[in-house]
Amino acid sequence: MAKDAHTLRRAIVSAPLDFDLFDPLSSVTALEIGATSVRGKLRAYNTDHYLAVTFTRGLETVVTSLAEADRPPAFEEHGYAMFVADGSGSRGEGAYASRVALSTLAHLAVQYGKWNLRVDMETAAGIKQEVLRLYRLADDALRQASRKLPGTSLTTSLTMAALAGADVFVANVGHSKAFLFREGDLIQLTTDNATERLGMSRPGTDPGPLGPEALGEQTGDAVGVDVEIEHAKMMPGDRLLLCTNGLTDVVREAEIADALALRRRPDDDCQQLVDLAVLMGSTDDITAMVADYRTASRA
Repeated sequence: MAKDAHTLRRAIVSAPLDFDLFDPLSSVTALEIGATSVRGKLRAYNTDHYLAVTFTRGLETVVTSLAEADRPPAFEEHGYAMFVADGSGSRGEGAYASRVALSTLAHLAVQYGKWNLRVDMETAAGIKQEVLRLYRLADDALRQASRKLPGTSLTTSLTMAALAGADVFVANVGHSKAFLFREGDLIQLTTDNATERLGMSRPGTDPGPLGPEALGEQTGDAVGVDVEIEHAKMMPGDRLLLCTNGLTDVVREAEIADALALRRRPDDDCQQLVDLAVLMGSTDDITAMVADYRTASRA
């Protein structure tokens, strides 16, 4: 039976509005992160520190006259940042240096972070500049902290991996390292040869003299700190490893890959890697941080 004009009008104005739900990749990806750090057996202090944080952006309706069917559901997108630092010095200054660097970065991220979670060419360039800025501010903080300890220079290596959606940005100063484990292959992200193998873009370093090889280090007339930054795309099933040289100095990459291939939980794999380094005779502090990358199924 044909509807009359009034019935048709009421049907139109009462029907729920038709919207396509927007699910950016940053709202459906996640990292499961584990970490372990042990003091070297010949050391009085563990000079390593690690930090992992998540940052979020979201929307939730507080009050509205709209019907439930007409308003967007609660929404949240998120990113992750992982840091490993290895301070120099055996009398407590190394532990203090790595602590200053990571604590400074965490507070600076709150103060200055723009938290771009949807990455395109423009935002990728902005993220690299923000990373460089944060590293330089952490470098300044170490130099200022050194003034509290006359005759001491607080220095630390610092490796970072920041992830938004499928994009991971890896920054490094010093001898700590970052790796990507993908389909049985262990790819070092903190060296130039990783660029060709993964098709990563490289922003280069600041023009002018190269900076020191550790945060807080002062070498002649060097300008700023020389930060190596890489940008890669993640795939479901990928694993990230950040570690200090207490691991990589004694454990071969093939052995690290074998450990990651067994796919235990990240905390268990970190412990496995640390135990392996101790078994191989490492006397240095050892830190490992492992993260599993996954995506949730879209509705």
